[in-house]
Amino acid sequence: MSRMGKVFLVGAGPGDPGLITVRGLECLKQADLVLYDGLVNPLLLRHASGQVERTARTARCDTNFVPQADVNDRMIAAARSGKCVVRLKGGDPYIFGRGGEEAEALAKAGVSFEVVPGLTAATAAAVAAGISLTHREYASAVALVTGHEDPSRDESRLDYSLLARFPGTLVFYMGLHRIETIAEKLMASGLAATTPAAVVCQATSPRQQLVSGTVVDIAAAVRAAGMHPPSLIFIGEAAAHRPSSTTVVKRPLEGVSIGLTRADAQLDATIHDVVEQGGEPVLMPLIEILPPVDWTPIDAALERLDEFDWLVFTSANGVRSLLNRLWETGGDARQLARTRIASIGPATTEALVEFRLRADLIPEAFRAEELAAALAPHVRGRRVLWARANRGRDVLPEAMAAAGARLEQLVVYRNQDVDSLPADVSERIREGRLDWIALGSPSIARNLARLVSPDELRRSGSPRLAAISPVTAEAARTCGYDVARVATEFTWPGLLTAIAGAYSPAIEK
Repeated sequence: MSRMGKVFLVGAGPGDPGLITVRGLECLKQADLVLYDGLVNPLLLRHASGQVERTARTARCDTNFVPQADVNDRMIAAARSGKCVVRLKGGDPYIFGRGGEEAEALAKAGVSFEVVPGLTAATAAAVAAGISLTHREYASAVALVTGHEDPSRDESRLDYSLLARFPGTLVFYMGLHRIETIAEKLMASGLAATTPAAVVCQATSPRQQLVSGTVVDIAAAVRAAGMHPPSLIFIGEAAAHRPSSTTVVKRPLEGVSIGLTRADAQLDATIHDVVEQGGEPVLMPLIEILPPVDWTPIDAALERLDEFDWLVFTSANGVRSLLNRLWETGGDARQLARTRIASIGPATTEALVEFRLRADLIPEAFRAEELAAALAPHVRGRRVLWARANRGRDVLPEAMAAAGARLEQLVVYRNQDVDSLPADVSERIREGRLDWIALGSPSIARNLARLVSPDELRRSGSPRLAAISPVTAEAARTCGYDVARVATEFTWPGLLTAIAGAYSPAIEK
């Protein structure tokens, strides 16, 4: 019989991936199986190493609908097979998250479980919107109320006459589609029509929306704004007293959605940068980074590293692939004792630092032409080893030949096009819900053209394209695209800066 596993009911927080607890993140990283609901930010799943399954329970998710009983059975069966299971739930598991029901099912089945609290949407949305749920002058209590009761129940358990007299702030969860009914019932029960009200949708995300008004007109304001769930409704004096928006510093990419096209293994740092700047990272890798088909030529080159005067890296992938292989085959950095190292830019140089190596030469501008020009005075009659991808521009070989160097090219990783876009990205492009696509290389630009025609982008009116370098921009234009922004620093941070400059030109100065 296999050892019994354990289930963790984990609150994922309100939407911002940075608002999960440290304990929640620890559980996610160790899980064999993650069952996540529809309100969980999918960026959190990048921390999971086990199997992940979506278990949305709402009818609007169509074919993704999973009955609660099936979710319970899945958790129990996986735990009984010895797996560590994380049930990842938006907000907090025990606040309108059915966590209590799931805990009861696990206890009844004799399955060990732990509940990891999460930041609930009410407090997070209020803070994100500048609403102080309690205030010495306006509210000394908070009531969390469901706006969507069990439809199988004949009578409501909510007493609107009590809610209308509540001496504080009312917060309704899941009530956007019933906001008019909620407001009418409160007013019919004696709540003043002039009572302040506010609605926050997509709280703590770059798509967050806020509308304010009074109980009598808040439903109309929501309709006019075209708001969509998930949402929170705030009713009470506290909803009217928010700090002036002039005290809030707007981040460079606030509310901007950006399609990130670089390989999945390279996305983490760029995701972090987009989120830190207030943007929404939309993952759409257009290339894969794969190991060589045959390590034999690489292993042979590693055995004679001391024959080379220069070792040239033009990507972080090249650094990691070659130096990890050096370690795996029994070597280490001592074999580079007499070899000087050239690196094309900051990302590549930082990858060298991971192996406690310093670059001897870094060009001022991060492109192949600049690297070749910087190397030229040092390589006449010298042996140069270039650790490269299976495809790319031929600038360096031509320049090294002209400089009198003896260049050997070594393919240490493969750069391969993906065959399709994620379904959610294709949908966003069709519906015009993606602001930018960030192109990280000429090959990425060409693969985008294979998957999405320039005419399709023009028909949708968005997204706009931004290129990491003039060479990448030229490749995109050759494919028929319009390029709105080109980075002046040819790095991913530089590319994000170029996009931010479209909204605030001073950022690029």
